Amino acid sequence: MKKLEEYIISINDFPKKGIIYRDITSVLESKEGLQLAINSMQDLIKDLDFDVVVAPESRGFIFGMPIAYNLKKSFVPVRKPGKLPRETISQEYDLEYGSSILQIHKKKKKKGQKIVVVDDLIATGGTTQAIIKLVEKLGGKVVGVCSLIELVDLKARKLLMDYNIVSCVKYKGE
Repeated sequence: MKKLEEYIISINDFPKKGIIYRDITSVLESKEGLQLAINSMQDLIKDLDFDVVVAPESRGFIFGMPIAYNLKKSFVPVRKPGKLPRETISQEYDLEYGSSILQIHKKKKKKGQKIVVVDDLIATGGTTQAIIKLVEKLGGKVVGVCSLIELVDLKARKLLMDYNIVSCVKYKGE
């Protein structure tokens, strides 16, 4: 059986010169790769005591939803502004070339719940930090962060040092 790393295609100089883009569509296009990715991520968090999987659109949904389903947990989406139909709270965060905003439904149910954040990739940790702030504003407690890929040189762990971070594949460089 192939290793998870063998399903990930590295593309040089995308989106700009000097960057190595880690493409997960090759993982998704393979039934074995997709199962391996979901099972591997799930195995990293299966022993955590948590109630809810929270994941950002769009690639976080790809992994977060099946993990929540398999582990019999609920799933809460975090989306871009204007995508959620009920009352939301927002969190602005910095990107490499500007800033963005994430939103989550404002719902009392998260108060006291233990949350695992799931995403496809963790790089600088900015998106994850924004999600954590949203969860904490609603009274939830983040007990874990799980990603398929981690870009270790971008130091998300330093930004998120108070949280349990696990990842399946770690790459050095940008």
